Amino acid sequence: MFRKISTILISTLIAVGIVLFMLFRVKDDLIVALEHIVWGYLVLAVAVCLLAWFLRGLRYKIILSGIGIRCSFLFSTGCIFISQTANLIVPARLGDLVRVFILKHKYGAGVSEGISSIVVERVFDIVMVALLGAVSLLFVFNVPDEFFWLIILTLILGAGFFIFLSVSDRFVSKNRYIGILLAMLDQIRQVSLSAKSIFALSTSSIIIWLLDVFVCLLVAMMFGVSIPFAVVTLAIVVGNLVKAIPLTPGGVGTYELAVVAILTAAGIEPAVATLIAVIDHLIKNLVTLAGGVIAIYFFGDLGLDAIKSAFRKELKEDDQPGV
Repeated sequence: MFRKISTILISTLIAVGIVLFMLFRVKDDLIVALEHIVWGYLVLAVAVCLLAWFLRGLRYKIILSGIGIRCSFLFSTGCIFISQTANLIVPARLGDLVRVFILKHKYGAGVSEGISSIVVERVFDIVMVALLGAVSLLFVFNVPDEFFWLIILTLILGAGFFIFLSVSDRFVSKNRYIGILLAMLDQIRQVSLSAKSIFALSTSSIIIWLLDVFVCLLVAMMFGVSIPFAVVTLAIVVGNLVKAIPLTPGGVGTYELAVVAILTAAGIEPAVATLIAVIDHLIKNLVTLAGGVIAIYFFGDLGLDAIKSAFRKELKEDDQPGV
């Protein structure tokens, strides 16, 4: 128990430390930047962010229907909110396990089905955001080499995953654990490789990420700053690809660093870039947290039990009917 608590505490302190360090570096310019805030853009940013989350819920509903789980739009959206809220608290994206337990108790889904649904969501998220990043690279110059190769490598790995997925049905094994993995791959292939599902999941993912970009644009407008759309897109892409590496809860700190690096490379003042990155991420996390609180009430005891079980990582394959 102590080790689990210390892991969460240390990663949280690292996240907070990074953000505080970033703000401290430009503290003399922060007050000046804050004086130019146009608060109306904040309301619009929150509304756009909320719309993106509802689209995530719709996309997850499509994914679940692909593996035979018929659920309501409110249920799928609640799953997204509650798991992502848990991810704001604990590192290594352990909050995703919340969905596995909710699907198990509500629909009798096995661990493999729950994890498969999450993998499909994550793969389309990462591949589509990297694709947007690749397009934005055509219009943005002076991009640090590490971020350029991060986008290219992500696309290569994504393409490799889909190629492997398309031929994985040829593999057979009597080993129990390899059998579970192959079953998961079969479910993932079933959901993601038909023309209909590729179109639906790719389109919804791109729209979700474009809305994410618009949130950041509105935050920039809030400070009276005009930033080219391609630059903001690249900043959001890099921020989320870096955030995908689970170093801190919710990617707090690492996301802001990456976004600031792109904005400052494009000529934005460090103080303004820092405020845009911090407030952009803060809005998105607060909307997530608010949605998560509502989702906990929606699921009741099931939601709380799922969070507790996920934190304890109680994944027992023998108890899963769908494995």
